[in-house]
Amino acid sequence: MPLLRFIPEATKIDFVGLRYIAFAIDGLLLIVSIVAIAWHGFNLGIDFTGGVLMDVKAAQTVDIGPLREKVNTLGFGESQLQYFGGGECDKPANSCVQIRVQPKQVKAGGDQNAADQAVVQAIKDKLGKDFTVRSTSVVGPKVSQELFHDGVIATLLAICMIAIYVAVRFEWQYGIGAAFATGHDVLVTAGLFSVFHLDFGLTAVAALLTLAGYSINDTVVVFDRIRENRRKYKRMGLRDMINLSTNQMLTRTILTSVATSVSLIPLLLFGGPALFDFSAPILFGIIVGTFSSVYVAAMLLLYLPATPGSVEANSGSSEATA
Repeated sequence: MPLLRFIPEATKIDFVGLRYIAFAIDGLLLIVSIVAIAWHGFNLGIDFTGGVLMDVKAAQTVDIGPLREKVNTLGFGESQLQYFGGGECDKPANSCVQIRVQPKQVKAGGDQNAADQAVVQAIKDKLGKDFTVRSTSVVGPKVSQELFHDGVIATLLAICMIAIYVAVRFEWQYGIGAAFATGHDVLVTAGLFSVFHLDFGLTAVAALLTLAGYSINDTVVVFDRIRENRRKYKRMGLRDMINLSTNQMLTRTILTSVATSVSLIPLLLFGGPALFDFSAPILFGIIVGTFSSVYVAAMLLLYLPATPGSVEANSGSSEATA
């Protein structure tokens, strides 16, 4: 037996029988997420609030860690630093850095432009003569709000397109299950941003979209096994069908989730602040997505009208009362 096969292939867990306990846990997660988002909202990053953007170049390779600490001593609400290359920036490598800072908003009637220019000058003074400022720009709040709006629309469209794809590939009941499961994973993970006040910017939107794709992959695998078993065991009830299919896919699902998580843990521990707000939600979302593939997507089939020709439709019985 291979060493990686630490879970037996033929498990006999009654997933359907345990669904009410899972529903209670899931309901608690949803309530916490919804309340946190409604009450606290999101800790919007520079991408969605606006800020000052500066491209600077040094004559030598830049160590971005000490440079970040130097910029942070200026006391801005948020700062982001990253390398960029191309042209003169490759001579030497990592000699160009993009600095984004979030200045404090001025009071009503104040001069925001003057405040932004003061930020630019403060950064120039802090960097000293070792750096040359190549360009500066200011991202206004109006543009940032449009980015936030577009990010939300992109996430909702992704969920809808996923549901349509599953409905076409399988049946409409599966499409509804996939939409609820994917939306559930995105909502709960968005709640994580709100509860722990993680920076919510374009990186967060990328994390949510990545999670949506990962979640539907698990869901489709479970649905595909249910469809395969329906053809193989034509007289088996839906309750037993879900249990059989889920147990058959349990080892594969856990191994896939563990392998993905192992690749994310180094990013979480050693990636620094720039990657933490991406890797932590993805790692959390993998756990939630694995859970929802069974207890949201598959279990929802019990409460939807049976498909024509199935055992449940012919007998007129309802699995929802099981």
